[in-house]
Amino acid sequence: MFNNMRVVVVVIAAVSLASVAYADEGTATYNTPPYVPSSCDGYQNDGVMIAAASDAIWDNKAACGRSYKVTCTGATNKGVPHPCTGQSVVVRIVDYCPPGCRGTIDLSQEAFSIIANPAAGKVNIQFHQV
Repeated sequence: MFNNMRVVVVVIAAVSLASVAYADEGTATYNTPPYVPSSCDGYQNDGVMIAAASDAIWDNKAACGRSYKVTCTGATNKGVPHPCTGQSVVVRIVDYCPPGCRGTIDLSQEAFSIIANPAAGKVNIQFHQV
């Protein structure tokens, strides 16, 4: 009985760690103020920890209001070889980045500068919904 219980605990721990470790990969760019109007909230001021979603996560406007934790994983160009700060940021989707968008998530300039040097312009990221 004790061995069965130990197996159950180990399986639950493994499943929990797998779900925490899972993240999508993509790229992040940034835009500059003003951030209104937005596709989700019109002229409402949503603050600065915000982002626009590309088609990869837009989901026909269902992404509006979702929050994502975003972490820089590396450079996309040689101009700034080590752009990442080692920090993550949580942003809320308030806008749409239309086809041709250069990044999976287009962060506010303030959010981008938390995870990477803005001089990079575009970085590789891991992100997941929180």
